[in-house]
Amino acid sequence: MTHLAFVFGLLGNIVSFMVYLAPVPTFYKIYKKKSTEGFQSVPYVVGLFSAMLWIYYAFLKPDTTLLITINSVGCFIQTFYICFFLFYATKKAKMDTVKLLLSMNVVGLGLIILLTQFFSKGSNRAQIVGWICLIFSFCVFVAPLGVLRQVIRSKSVEYMPFQLSFFLTLSAVMWFFYGLLRKDYNIAIPNVLGFSLGVIQMTLYLIYKNAKKVTKEVRLENTETVVDEELKLSEEMLKEQIIDVVKLSAMVCSEIIPMVTAHELKNEINLPQLNVIINEDMIIKPKAIIEVS
Repeated sequence: MTHLAFVFGLLGNIVSFMVYLAPVPTFYKIYKKKSTEGFQSVPYVVGLFSAMLWIYYAFLKPDTTLLITINSVGCFIQTFYICFFLFYATKKAKMDTVKLLLSMNVVGLGLIILLTQFFSKGSNRAQIVGWICLIFSFCVFVAPLGVLRQVIRSKSVEYMPFQLSFFLTLSAVMWFFYGLLRKDYNIAIPNVLGFSLGVIQMTLYLIYKNAKKVTKEVRLENTETVVDEELKLSEEMLKEQIIDVVKLSAMVCSEIIPMVTAHELKNEINLPQLNVIINEDMIIKPKAIIEVS
């Protein structure tokens, strides 16, 4: 059982290390744009606090080397992320990050260490810290529920990468069996929730992964339909305008050229005021041309 627990702990270290590297593309974008834009430092500060808390718990328990190693690596990586964030962050973002760091990682963790050192002894101390780790892990695992709600409402998985959900689920499985085999339920219990939420995330991804493409195609079709209707409407309006111009031209011509009766047409009456003659074929010709012919 001990050897099997070691195997799961080692696999948990490997998978958790890959999870820690998941934000690298985000920080590459920050490096290229030289700005943190809308990114937040909260996940990295919380991650640092969680790693430090688990290290403290591991020192209170025997044979927890694998728990110490991965959380030590986590502390180093999360500290690097925070420093990188502070380098490119705005003044306001820097102040918010520093305040959060002081409140959680200095004041919060400091109070937990002091209170457990002075007001508890022996195994009770490890049990109390274990319960604190368990509750905090529950809070960390519940945090992505907001993302799940956004995915369901928007029918888009743009803000929920499948790879991250997959490795988080895999990590939860490894640490669950590690805690179960070691009979450390402070490690095993929160990872049941982590596994369940990971499966839900991957299921939602498979459901909505093509929804964005379909939405784009529908929008494109709707746009083309609207454009076609606008073109048809423009053509109809243009035709109406042409007809109106023709009608207006006819009205103007009727005012310039006086009406001629049929009797006048038959007798080829000369109209001196217009200096033209209208013959029987209804052709208007200048008077001089008719006289010459």
